Amino acid sequence: MNFAAQLFYSSYLNERLERLFSPKPAIKATEENDPFWHREELDLGPANPCDSYKGVAVSNGAVGRRPTLIEPERLKDFGEEELFNGDVKVREPRVVVEAPVIVLKEPPKTRRVSEFRIVPRPTLLYLRFEDISAAAFTIQSGIQKTPCTYSRLSKQYSMEIYLKKEHLHYTGSVKERGALYLLSSLSQEQQRKGVIVATDCNFSLAVAHHAVELKIPVFVIMPSCCSSPRLRIYRDYGAMVISYGSASHDSKNHARHLANDNGYLYLEEDESPTYLAGLGTVGMEIYEQVPKLDAVLVPAAGQYGLLAATAAAIKHLNSHILVIGIEPQGFPLLLQSLKTDGPIKDIHSNPNTKLYGDLMESSLGNNTFQLAKKLVDKVISVSEEDSLVAMLRFQEFERSTVDTEGAMGLAAILAGQLPELRGKRVAVVVSSANMDLDLVRQCVDRALVLEDRVSKFSVQLGEWPGDMAKLLDLLSREDVRLLDVSHRRHSDKSDLFKAKVECVVETRDKTQSAQLRKTLSERYPSLCWLER
Repeated sequence: MNFAAQLFYSSYLNERLERLFSPKPAIKATEENDPFWHREELDLGPANPCDSYKGVAVSNGAVGRRPTLIEPERLKDFGEEELFNGDVKVREPRVVVEAPVIVLKEPPKTRRVSEFRIVPRPTLLYLRFEDISAAAFTIQSGIQKTPCTYSRLSKQYSMEIYLKKEHLHYTGSVKERGALYLLSSLSQEQQRKGVIVATDCNFSLAVAHHAVELKIPVFVIMPSCCSSPRLRIYRDYGAMVISYGSASHDSKNHARHLANDNGYLYLEEDESPTYLAGLGTVGMEIYEQVPKLDAVLVPAAGQYGLLAATAAAIKHLNSHILVIGIEPQGFPLLLQSLKTDGPIKDIHSNPNTKLYGDLMESSLGNNTFQLAKKLVDKVISVSEEDSLVAMLRFQEFERSTVDTEGAMGLAAILAGQLPELRGKRVAVVVSSANMDLDLVRQCVDRALVLEDRVSKFSVQLGEWPGDMAKLLDLLSREDVRLLDVSHRRHSDKSDLFKAKVECVVETRDKTQSAQLRKTLSERYPSLCWLER
C-alpha cells in the first residue's frame, strides 16, 4: 500500500471510530424486541427510526440497514473482512505506519571525456574461418577429398612426413577449390552470361573445367605461342578457345574488351575473399586427416593465396601448429616483402620461365600479405636444384609426377633447411602436377646429374682388338648402366694410334658413383670427367 492510500485509510478509520463510539440516545427496550435486557445500540440509520433511507425501511437488522460508504467487497482491501450486521464490533485503532524514507543516491561525479578508457572495436578479419567452412560445404559435391598419406621418405629424413596430394584433382592443381567456389558464388544472371579467362595457368584450367560442369559459358583467349597440347586440353574440357595476339598481354587486353562488350565476367587469379576461402579448405582437411600435427609446409607460389588461406584455417583450429611457406630462390617475393614490411609489386629477378611459368604473372596483394605476415610462422626459399631433386624423389618413392611448384615443400626438407622439425609430424602440401612431358624428362635427367647418378667421362683407348670390350666389361662388373657411348678415331693429332671414347653412365647413388670413379682412375690414367 502506498503512502497516499495509507493516509486515506487512516483518516477514514478515525472518522468511523468517532461515529461509532460517540454517545447516542439509548433506545428503550420493550418486551416485543428485547424483554430480558436492554442495551445501547449503534445508530447506523437516520435519527428517527421510522424514517426511511432511500425509500427502504431502516431497522437495527441486516435487512434494512444503511449501506456503508465503501462497498463490502472494498472493505477487504482495507483489511475489513466482516460486514456490519447489527452487532457491536469493537475495533482497536491501528497504528499508522509511516512511509519509508527514500534516500536518493548522490549523482555521479562529472568525469572528463579523456578519463574514459576507449575500447577499440575489433577489426573485421579479411578472411574468416566461417567463410572457409561455408566454402567447404559448398564445394564438397564438386571437389574430391584428396588423400594425405604417410610418405616412405619419413625414415630417411627423421620425421613423420604426410603428403597432401592436391595434384590428384581433375585438372592437377589445388586451385580447383578456389575456382569452383568462385564460380558457385556468382549470380544467376552472371552465370547465364558467362566468364572469360586469358592466361594459360592452373587457375584458367580449373575455371574452364568447373564452368563447363556448372553449365556456365566459358571463353579462353590464348596467345599464338601457347602449345597445341595445352589448347587441346581446354577444348577437351568444353571451353571456347580463341587464339589472339603473340604475347600474353595481347590476349588479356582482347579478353577484357570482349568482356566489356558482351557482359562476360573477366576472371583472373586474385586475392578476393571468395577465392581464398575456397583455397583455405585445404587446411581444414589436413587438420582432420592428420592428428597431432606439428607443422604444415605450403608452397608460396602463384598469388600466395594458398599459403595465406591455409594458414588462416590451421591457426584457427590450432594456433600451436607451425605454418611454413616455401618459395623459389629465384623469385623470393614474399621474403623481400616481409623485410620491407609491405608488398612488393616488382622484384628484379629472372626465374626459369619453363619451371615457374605461373610465377611470371604473379603479384602479392596487400590483404594476402597482411594475412601471411600475421599467420605464417616462417618463410624460406629453395633452389632450383633442390626442387628438381624433390621431383625425382616423388617419382622414385611416391610413384607420382609433380611439377616444381608442387615439389617445393619436399625440397625444403631435402635441403636440410628445417632441422627444428626432426622427430615432428609434418604435412606437406603437393599443390600441382601440370608440366609437359618433355620438360619432365629434362628435369629428371638434370636431377640425376645433380645427384652424381648420371656421369659422363672420356678415356683414350688403343686400337688393339678387345680394348673396347675390356672397358665395357669393367662397367658391367661395377653394375653400372650404360646410357650412351661414342667412339672417335683420330681425335688428336698427337695420338694418331689412339681413339677417344666418351661414355654416359647411370649409377644407383653417390656411393656407387664414387666407387666407379676410383676404379676407372686406377685402370685408365687418361680418364677425364666431363660436364653434362
